Amino acid sequence: MSGAGGIPRISLVWLLVAQLLVLAPFLTQLPVWLAALWLGCAAWRVQIFRMRATFPTARTKLVLLLGSAVGVYLFSGGRIGMEVASALLIAAFILKLVEMHSRRDALIVIYLGFFAVVTGYLFQSSMFAALYSLLPVTALLAALIGLHEGDGERPWATLRLAGSLLLQALPLMLLLFVFFPRLGPIWSLPQASQQGVTGLSDRMAPGDIVELGRSDALVFRARFEGAVPARDQLYWRALTLDQFDGREWSKTPSGFSAPEPGWSKRGEALQYSIVMQPSGKPWLFALDVPQSPLPRVRMYEDFRLEHYRPVEQALLYDVTSWPAALREPTLSPAMQQRTLQLPLSGNPQTRAWAEQLRRDHPDPTALVEALLVHFNREPYGYTLRPPPVGVHIIDDFLFASRQGFCLHFAGAMTFVLRAAGIPARMVAGYHGGEYNAAGNYLAVRQFDAHAWVEYWRPGQGWLSIDPTFQVAPERIEYGLEEALVEEQSFLEDAPLSLLRYRDVGWLNGLRLNWDRANYGWQRWVLGYQAELQLRLLQRWFGGFELRQIGWPLLGGGALLLGLLALGLFKPWQRKADVSLRLLTRFERLLARRGVARQPGEGVRTYAQRAAAALPEQAEAILAFMEVFEAQRYAGEQVAVGQMRMALRRVRRSLPWHVGAGLPRHEWRRKNHGVL
Repeated sequence: MSGAGGIPRISLVWLLVAQLLVLAPFLTQLPVWLAALWLGCAAWRVQIFRMRATFPTARTKLVLLLGSAVGVYLFSGGRIGMEVASALLIAAFILKLVEMHSRRDALIVIYLGFFAVVTGYLFQSSMFAALYSLLPVTALLAALIGLHEGDGERPWATLRLAGSLLLQALPLMLLLFVFFPRLGPIWSLPQASQQGVTGLSDRMAPGDIVELGRSDALVFRARFEGAVPARDQLYWRALTLDQFDGREWSKTPSGFSAPEPGWSKRGEALQYSIVMQPSGKPWLFALDVPQSPLPRVRMYEDFRLEHYRPVEQALLYDVTSWPAALREPTLSPAMQQRTLQLPLSGNPQTRAWAEQLRRDHPDPTALVEALLVHFNREPYGYTLRPPPVGVHIIDDFLFASRQGFCLHFAGAMTFVLRAAGIPARMVAGYHGGEYNAAGNYLAVRQFDAHAWVEYWRPGQGWLSIDPTFQVAPERIEYGLEEALVEEQSFLEDAPLSLLRYRDVGWLNGLRLNWDRANYGWQRWVLGYQAELQLRLLQRWFGGFELRQIGWPLLGGGALLLGLLALGLFKPWQRKADVSLRLLTRFERLLARRGVARQPGEGVRTYAQRAAAALPEQAEAILAFMEVFEAQRYAGEQVAVGQMRMALRRVRRSLPWHVGAGLPRHEWRRKNHGVL
């Protein structure tokens, strides 16, 4: 049954199911009113199918279109980004549902659905998201099949056929995935919710990193070649904050042409690989001092590792680090000025204290030790709920509240060192990570965000110190959860996070195994970019030239297509039914003499009609019919050779050419009634 517009019911049913499955993952990223829009359009479409409603008029369609555009604009706040483009696509996908008049319109909606499924990977690229996407794809295929089959098939039969087609396409998909060149994006749109994705920013106040401490979002995973270093060595640098305006610390802008810092390798190197989550920022995470073979990646003058473009999708890169390297033993005047910068006024009590420390400890190393001892012995506290501070935030923290997070301690120490004439800067990044023994890697999350201090000594270069260790050593040795046991503020904004229940053995085991599966997915599927593809093909074929991989690629494709053809046509089953093959030859012989079998005509009726049209061959024709019926329907065991002999007698009884012994016009008049 087809409703208004000639679209089969079975196709419409699967199209509605597909739209619901496509829309569901977007509800966490796009406006919720899209769900209400779909419910209204789906109900309208069903009523149109039942002929109880009419198609929307041009004015109605214009109102719906403008209303959706205004809704998307209000949702975005006037920003142009990935969410806006996706919301417009989904809105068009929904509105087109009530506009479908013909099968061609239904095809457009189905193709839009495939494109919307792909768009979903811009927001979620996990293994679960990939598995889920098979559901709307299968439903869209079922809608496409139903569109061409009509209502003769049942919905579940159409679904089985769609699933079968999808499974048959998997081998070819895998072949193309491995060998097809990995192309970078031609264009990209900025994400409107970038701040929520990034985590660290190039401008940070103490409150910002406190917010990160309450998030369990994954930042990156790292796998080492060999033993994993101790936690006190796992300081993952992201960027350096060397400018202070009295409230916020920020990074000094530097161009791509900025010179690399001077350093020399010392000690043993650490080799590891990182799978980084999308951040929307160009900096990469690494231990000091890093080098990466990833193309268009370089180390800047503050030892941060940076990609040439923002990381908008999962990125796999290898790193070699030298933690004991000598970093910049001589400091340029420009860098010295940058790392001694302070506001012209503000925090007078801290400035006076720094002057006193410099008089009491002329040696910079002794002054640093005095500061660390001060943090260790005075009643400072580590908390995610620091009290509010006034205008002079450093003074209020050091001499009044004495309660704070790592950024409080690192920022205060950097300020004191600079006020005492020692070049210093604050490093923002992450510390530690959760070790997954099953996968042998570290998972670093947003609550591992950390800040520490670097100060410079002539001849010794930049030296790293962590004042937080003096206040809360358990934060460095065991992690944030142990440091907040008494406060009970660990992931207080995420009560359903499985990380809160790591003491439940079986649940924690499930979480770690699922995380390991996702790590493998990201490493070998999402991380399979041009560099990894090139390395694998060079390992397999010794190069990446077309003549080296062309023949294997063509051969593999031909083999897969051949196997698919065998599965579709099943020639072995055709050979097994010899009687039908002989009947087909029988029909061809008679059709050449002007007696073709009509659609739906039985074998006996056809043979009798042919015998009447060809009386000289009637005996042979009827004899073949009796042998075929005995073998096919009567259940008698007739030898195949007997059927072949009967067909041979039919062939011999017929003239050797069409219309033998008759003028051509007489033959045509006899068999077709045509003059």
